Amino acid sequence: MNIDQRPVQELNFRTHDGVDLFYRRWPAVDAPRGAIVMFHRGHEHSGRMAHLPDELDLPQFDFYAWDARGHGRSPGARGDSPSFAASVRDVQTFVDHIGARHGFAPEQIGVLAQSVGAVLISTWVHDYAPNIRCMVLASPAFKVKLYVPFARPGLALLYKLRGNFFVNSYVKAKFLTHDTARQASFDSDPLITRAISARILLALYDNAERVVADAAAIVVPTQLLVSGADWVVHLKPQQEFLQRLGAMTKEIHVLPGFYHDTLGERDRITAVAKARAFVLRMFAQPLERPDLTRAHQSGYTRDEAERLAQPLPALSPRGLYWAATRAAMRAGGALSEGVKLGHATGFDSGSTLDYVYRNEAHGAGPLGRMVDRNYLDSIGWRGIRQRKLHLEQLLQRALARAETDGLPLRVLDIAAGHGRYVLEALGGASVRPQSILLRDYSDINVGAGRALIAAKGLSDIARFERADAFDAASIAAVTPRPSIGIVSGLYELFADNDMVARSLGGLALAILPGGYLIYTGQPWHPQLELIARALTSHRGGAAWVMRRRTQAEMDQLVAAAGFEKLEQRIDEWGIFTVSLARRKS
Repeated sequence: MNIDQRPVQELNFRTHDGVDLFYRRWPAVDAPRGAIVMFHRGHEHSGRMAHLPDELDLPQFDFYAWDARGHGRSPGARGDSPSFAASVRDVQTFVDHIGARHGFAPEQIGVLAQSVGAVLISTWVHDYAPNIRCMVLASPAFKVKLYVPFARPGLALLYKLRGNFFVNSYVKAKFLTHDTARQASFDSDPLITRAISARILLALYDNAERVVADAAAIVVPTQLLVSGADWVVHLKPQQEFLQRLGAMTKEIHVLPGFYHDTLGERDRITAVAKARAFVLRMFAQPLERPDLTRAHQSGYTRDEAERLAQPLPALSPRGLYWAATRAAMRAGGALSEGVKLGHATGFDSGSTLDYVYRNEAHGAGPLGRMVDRNYLDSIGWRGIRQRKLHLEQLLQRALARAETDGLPLRVLDIAAGHGRYVLEALGGASVRPQSILLRDYSDINVGAGRALIAAKGLSDIARFERADAFDAASIAAVTPRPSIGIVSGLYELFADNDMVARSLGGLALAILPGGYLIYTGQPWHPQLELIARALTSHRGGAAWVMRRRTQAEMDQLVAAAGFEKLEQRIDEWGIFTVSLARRKS
């Protein structure tokens, strides 16, 4: 088959922030059974992968390939993006677009990605947990070879001092492939982007390290194609990624003598054949996923939490370090209002979260305010404030959806804290709910929430009552039945999936058929040990030890309760997620 036997369409899709990105589509030759979505290397564009729909010889599959932001025929500063997280969200938007316009559900999609594109896809699969059929990653750029000593810390320092700037690629075509025709086309291609922004390069490193370290969270069947003579990226992180991968099916193929452009090498027929066989094998069997609903009983996040819960020998270096950290936190409580509140009510309490949401530094004099500002600006609390914004966005979207669906606009939050994010979301909502019921187990939170309702002049539609978010019967008995349910920041505090399933079951009974659920998750956190060793919980002042739930695990629990996930948001650090799901009729 020749390339011109597979006609190509040139199309666009719109991103979440209104940018139209370019993509190519090669429709299936025979009756379609699925779609392969391709993601190009850094500096390149979809045209550099145009040979693959033909060479893979999969006539029953549609093929798609985009030009990422700042690349090829897509707009944006060359080699740049608003953030790496924005580009990851672009992937989700692209897949959603393929589903809406071309009719392929995620389970009908396989992904083929190279180099930087492979890191983008690995991050997407880790953070969004899409139910795609499989992915093939060719020489993922988990660690780029920077031949200048101390290049990465130097770039980070310059970025901090002067803001974003651009770095030109040192890579020559002859070190990408042995294929002389590919070398010539690379050198003459006007759409090749030689530059990459420091912002994206540094974020590429950060996200790659996070994804490799937490690859056990990824459960999509994966094939790794590794170039054996790669001048551009390191081999070791690729091997570590595969070893840690949580997928039931995973395989690695090291291709001797191959340069970095694995799928554009002179002898790429070997790599292409392996990718083709893997795709056909994965599509010949049902969608493969491990059952994660029992992950609280066995699994790597359970083991991680148990390690964090173990006390350290008092006189060991780590024991002394964390004892000093706890002492510093106690001293900080004498100066910082936020730290003081955390010690008094728990750093995971509704009162602490409301203080973090307000984001106003208070303390004993200028030093106290400086300590409090440093506390409020920690990465975890910045993520919490971004989670609040995402909650407000998805609540507004849920209200608009419910109105379009003809559902009564009634909102229930089963663990609202002070309820600030719900009540403030109404300020930007295009529609006003008929009723809002906020619930919480804490008398302190109930009292503060009622005061906030009164202060915002919402007593005509909102009320706050004391209730247990894990009492399924109590949730199910709520009247009138809500069309929108919210559970935010609760399940992350409890390791037991049986408790979560019980709570979700109550929500499934309470929410009207076709109604919506907004739920949060915390698939990753860079300060887990700090939290476990130095912060206390609202539960009797005990150590705040969290068992992370991967996004795939959280989504499985929600699906088991009878909900279908529709949308997701995640902060740029990959810590907190907010998702919108619809209750199946």
